[in-house]
Amino acid sequence: MPIWNPWHGCHKISAGCRYCYVYRSDAKYQRDSAVVAKNSSFDLPVRRNRKGQYKLQSKGTVYTCFTSDFFLPDADQWRSDVWKMIRERSELRFLIITKRIDRFQVGLPEDWGEGYENVCICSTVENQDRVDYRLPILLREPIRHKMIVCEPLLEKIDISPYLSSAIELVVAGGESGNEARVCDYFWITNLREQCRDANVAFHFKQTGARFRKEGRVYVIPRKYQHSQASKARLDLGKGKSMVEF
Repeated sequence: MPIWNPWHGCHKISAGCRYCYVYRSDAKYQRDSAVVAKNSSFDLPVRRNRKGQYKLQSKGTVYTCFTSDFFLPDADQWRSDVWKMIRERSELRFLIITKRIDRFQVGLPEDWGEGYENVCICSTVENQDRVDYRLPILLREPIRHKMIVCEPLLEKIDISPYLSSAIELVVAGGESGNEARVCDYFWITNLREQCRDANVAFHFKQTGARFRKEGRVYVIPRKYQHSQASKARLDLGKGKSMVEF
């Protein structure tokens, strides 16, 4: 699973950011997560070896900008160069997950058209307020591959008005970390039902650290959060998406 983080650092903007894993990780090294800076790996996709071959070779998805937000205002000055690299590496698939879908148009390439075929844009939603704000924007933007990530899921949400053939995959999961808020099994299965009714693929990614089922809260160690979600066998039609999880 190749990860490309052209820059690092972010600013919290909504409830889902409260216990951000980037802030949590940076705190261990006394690093200020609010300081946004280019990484040494900024040009990773276009680096070549001595034979002139690209160093980054992958048949899977390149997880892009996972220690920041791709549409962060602080990164406006660098984004055009990143788009150029993504266009150059058209044989790779790039996944971009954002809480700032309302800034999607800022610095968009002139040749974007209806979207690059090798780019999937995913909007996160953690509660109903963010569902009703972000998803209408996601739906109307010219993007060839669209996804929704309901993570960290903080309450029961209704995304059914926004589920259509334009949405390739919905991913749901709880919150990790020592301060994680509870994720409820019913919230997950309810989302699954919404996706099933709309014929949209669904993936239960992780339980989170505190997972409630039938009124009981289970504390689940990090190393088991993905495997426990997998054991629930709730996934639907994952093959419809260009992105693998």
